[in-house]
Amino acid sequence: MRKLLYLLLLPLLLTGCKEKKYAPAAYISPAPQFCEDSAYAYIAEQCAFGPRVMNTAAHDSCGNYIAQKFSSFGATIYNQHADANLYDGTPIKMRNIIAAFNPDATARIIISGHWDSRPWADYDPDPTYHHTPIDGANDGASSIGVMLELARQLQKDATEKGDSALFVLNPSLGIDFICWDAEDCGTPQFDANGNHESTWCLGSQYWAGKRHIDGYTARYGINLDMVGNGNSVFYCEQISMAYAPSVVNKVWAAAHRIGYGKYFNYENGGAVTDDHLQVNRGGIPCIDVIATDTNTGGFPATWHTMDDNIKNINKETLKAVGQTMLEVIWTEKF
Repeated sequence: MRKLLYLLLLPLLLTGCKEKKYAPAAYISPAPQFCEDSAYAYIAEQCAFGPRVMNTAAHDSCGNYIAQKFSSFGATIYNQHADANLYDGTPIKMRNIIAAFNPDATARIIISGHWDSRPWADYDPDPTYHHTPIDGANDGASSIGVMLELARQLQKDATEKGDSALFVLNPSLGIDFICWDAEDCGTPQFDANGNHESTWCLGSQYWAGKRHIDGYTARYGINLDMVGNGNSVFYCEQISMAYAPSVVNKVWAAAHRIGYGKYFNYENGGAVTDDHLQVNRGGIPCIDVIATDTNTGGFPATWHTMDDNIKNINKETLKAVGQTMLEVIWTEKF
């Protein structure tokens, strides 16, 4: 992925997570079972195209695959094409892919993640790889893999209830899966001019200023990032706590309720420049579910390295995140 990890906490400005205790054994979730094998397969299929780097055939082909898969699960697809420039002025063609379930519903939830991959392995231990693009199995593809499996479960629920064209879990609720482009092409660490926040998250920056539908809004958003490696824990990210503490508590409580509390830790994390920041700036409260490595206390060890590949994807982590997202959707109240 990308971005700036600010390790300074903001205890005087931000509200901490509100821990709630549950007895998972006594709780029966209404949500279906998330299939981590399916999510893993969707990640592998994305990586098979090659690095999803801007202005490449692999990028464009994978974008078509993602849109087609969501469409096959019954979603209405909106493609948001736009021009932008990389940190060094290189022009690029972006494509945000929005997959809407129950598009006519006015009450909506966003679940999002970026689908592009890093053009440079600029944190690889071997400097000869620093200008080499990465597969981005965890940093990008894992989020989309989870979202595709969530979409499959929504279609499955609708089909079992006799209407394959409508998300019937709650007719008043709409779900939008937003696949951000050009998130991970921010200034590389080897650039002498240093890092700049504005060079990251170009797709969500564009969407925040020009929605895919005029006047679009949502109750809240949940952005997923690097949700597929082992040794992962998800802390309460501080920009999320500043803009949307109730959404953080909703998601973390859902995870603890169904027995995934070891993954969703109520401790405060750092602040991360990610796509959720742009959504918040656009007026929709949005949180970031982003992994911390339990061994290092920083981003996953594969971050921006050649090791960010399908071999290092962990199905247990996919299950924890995906099942938590299903619990949130299936228990949403109106």
